[in-house]
Amino acid sequence: MNRKYTKAMICAVATALFISGSNFQTDAAVKVSAMLPAAGIGLMLGEGTSVAEVRKEVQKKAETKAAEQSTQAAGETVESAQSAASAEGPAETETVWATEAVEPVEVKATEIQTEVQNTESTRETEIASNDAQEGTKQETEVAETEIVEAIEPQLQETEEETAGEPEQQEEILIIAQVNDYVNIRSIPSTDGEIVGKLYDNSVGTLISEEDGWYLMKSGSVEGYVKAEYFKTGDEAKRIADEVGNKIATVTTETLRVRSEASLEASVLGLVPGGEVLTVLAQENGFVKVSIEEGDGWVSTDYVDVEVEYVTAESVAEERARLEKEEKAKEEARKAAEAAEAKLKAEAKKREEEAAKKAAEAAQQAETAQAEAAQAASEAQNAAQETVAAPAPASSLGQAVANYAVQFVGNPYVYGGISLTNGADCSGFVMSVYKNFGVSLPHSSSADRNVGYAVDGLANAQPGDIVCYSGHVGIYIGNGQIVHASTEKTGIKISNASYRKVLAVRRIF
Repeated sequence: MNRKYTKAMICAVATALFISGSNFQTDAAVKVSAMLPAAGIGLMLGEGTSVAEVRKEVQKKAETKAAEQSTQAAGETVESAQSAASAEGPAETETVWATEAVEPVEVKATEIQTEVQNTESTRETEIASNDAQEGTKQETEVAETEIVEAIEPQLQETEEETAGEPEQQEEILIIAQVNDYVNIRSIPSTDGEIVGKLYDNSVGTLISEEDGWYLMKSGSVEGYVKAEYFKTGDEAKRIADEVGNKIATVTTETLRVRSEASLEASVLGLVPGGEVLTVLAQENGFVKVSIEEGDGWVSTDYVDVEVEYVTAESVAEERARLEKEEKAKEEARKAAEAAEAKLKAEAKKREEEAAKKAAEAAQQAETAQAEAAQAASEAQNAAQETVAAPAPASSLGQAVANYAVQFVGNPYVYGGISLTNGADCSGFVMSVYKNFGVSLPHSSSADRNVGYAVDGLANAQPGDIVCYSGHVGIYIGNGQIVHASTEKTGIKISNASYRKVLAVRRIF
């Protein structure tokens, strides 16, 4: 759009150069940038201005200028006539006074002569005015032609570009209401190629309707869907408000969440940059968000607020998602094998240490039977306590959970990653999994995309990562999580459903 206005402005400057009396040149566009501030533009061209309107405006201003020139010429002619009459006046007066008593006829003749002179002066004024108008008209026609020829290509191009732009129309929302998903097809027929899928409560915009089919667009997918599986109008908006997830992405390095909608209110908690928080309300330049310490307020100057909807998934996107999940599962399998090998190595080491102790005890038995018996007993007990069967891959999640709970009671430290000296929620999860050879990001929002998805808390297993708004923890079974909660409580165990769960991700 700026390009159109720039072209129109250049044309307007060219027009103004003529109207203001400047010499117009059709190739003067190169000088426009220097003339623009001082041009005194009186003709403004907006989007959609036609050539006819330009001509009309140019003609109007030219006629005004011609009238001013005519008035000025007439004034100069009358002034000349008056000067001439003034120069002849004294002689005529002397004649009149000289003959007034004797020859009144001569006085009348003088008056008639003066009237004739005035009439001739008036005619000369009219002729001069007409000549000026005719000259100005010719100049105007020539200049108008030059101006229109110069700007017409730009105006026509602008009109063509404007004509090609579709009118803005209000988007009509549609929302899928199905048990699982509905196919998006290339044509309005069940014979059409499947180009994508819309899952339950997925949102799209209606383009057109044809024989019980909707042509719609959702996400990156455009195609046809059966109209019977969708809600539209006010009902669609109502459902969208219910299923839409309004989020706030932190745009500053460290965000202070306050107890009230004011920058003077006390700080409830801190959130690092890039975190995504669930928005609960919005008012007066603040949004209410959910964090581990509770619900608080943040200024919209420090977050980007938007509404997330579930949208369509194209065939290519579905394929890429499945491949990503398979890759994540393969990486999890390798990580599990590595963790299992580590556990086996540790168990073997303990077994060897126990065997060594047993051998040493046997040697001591040669010198003291009593001591040997006691040593053997101790070695046997040690072996029973330390030698454990390696954990199968399926129980690695439980091993993660068991490892995590031993740090309950340790402190919470914002930005920390130490399991003993203090960690925040994502730092705690990251450090726990690091012990099992898995590298995770130090971000609760990023944790929503690690591993692969688990369908809800009901299907969670020990070791799964449970994600909340601005928070994350490790599922330990029986509906509970272990997590680095707040500075006040430190690392603790809580019910997994104590807050709204946004995602459950599985590593092993």
